[in-house]
Amino acid sequence: MPFTPIELMICCAARELEDGKTVAVGTGLPCAAAMLAQRHYAPNLVILFEAGGVAPQLPTMPVSVGDSTTFHRAVMATSMADVMQFCQRGMVDYTFLSGAQIDPYGNLNSTLIGGDYKKPKVRLPGSGGANDLASFCWRTLIVMKHDAKKFVEKLDFLTTPGYLTGPGAREAAGLPANTGPSRVITDLCVLDFAPDTKRMRVRSLHPGRTLDQVRAATGFELTALDPVGATAEPTERELEILRCEVDPGRYILGRAVS
Repeated sequence: MPFTPIELMICCAARELEDGKTVAVGTGLPCAAAMLAQRHYAPNLVILFEAGGVAPQLPTMPVSVGDSTTFHRAVMATSMADVMQFCQRGMVDYTFLSGAQIDPYGNLNSTLIGGDYKKPKVRLPGSGGANDLASFCWRTLIVMKHDAKKFVEKLDFLTTPGYLTGPGAREAAGLPANTGPSRVITDLCVLDFAPDTKRMRVRSLHPGRTLDQVRAATGFELTALDPVGATAEPTERELEILRCEVDPGRYILGRAVS
């Protein structure tokens, strides 16, 4: 069955979420991935929203983290302070993030492009809750478009910590041990981080993509697993749930596949 790059990315992200685990999500693609996972392979997945919804059974795609649907049949309707406290206490397994730039260690920039903090070329929205979530959730899943302007050797601004400068750097900065980015999911491939260097590497290539294409779209030296894997295509059931239950209005998925 034909599928779009964003549908493949959502399926890849959803497959990372295990039954019985907890995940802090925002709206958009991360929410679609969590909804797909909860409906298909992780019915006991606990979803948390920054605005305070804890463990909702999402009936439709919410338009914001404070949408009333993020509290639908939830076990708790609380506050941002409580949700961030859950993260600080080590109660949240996964979070989803993105950014304007990412470096080899999974550090993210969502603050500015070019210039300096006072006079940037482009001012971006900033951290929101991203720094807190990446600092304290056990695993960070990063979803973003793959191109050399985004995948850079050095960030214009460090908004959100990945592995900072490499092994031991998170712990030296006072962040909890055994936390950090786990996967980077793009429109070209799925990447993880080498245990010995904490640098990004290619884990699997999406259908029709090559390692040369991925490296050409990356602004730093990129290694790969040997042998590199092949990303599984979305199944008919995954696409049916995505298109008919998760996002029938196609707010995230965009126009239908012809």
